[in-house]
Amino acid sequence: MLTYCQHRGVSEDGKVVCRKIGRGDQEVSLAICEACPAAACNCGHLRFSLEKQSETPVVIRYGNGRTEVLKSGPGGVRFTKSACAAQMRAIDTRTDCAGCPLRSDGFVREAIPLTHLDPPARAKVIPFPKAAAAGG
Repeated sequence: MLTYCQHRGVSEDGKVVCRKIGRGDQEVSLAICEACPAAACNCGHLRFSLEKQSETPVVIRYGNGRTEVLKSGPGGVRFTKSACAAQMRAIDTRTDCAGCPLRSDGFVREAIPLTHLDPPARAKVIPFPKAAAAGG
């Protein structure tokens, strides 16, 4: 099921495009958006750019003059460059984000943990001797 994506938009030509595809044709279909690795990661710390993989048909020419075109699988997108802003490390596949310790039950924890304050140390109490009454 396709959800909202902040990177998907419509060009002035009326094409559905992805703004994160770095070079080449930015037009995307519903199937390409559903297979997007960034949508599968679903992490606010992910910084990335995408590259579109177009389907490349294979043309077979037989000796009798017959030509056959075999389509490969549908095109898709893959990470060109991607990194985690919280952990400052490169992300190669969507499984790298899935095993992140900052994630919990599918929700991303805060990147900066709350500061941990140690309980105050028990102070040593030194009793002072009672002052002697001044007088005679």
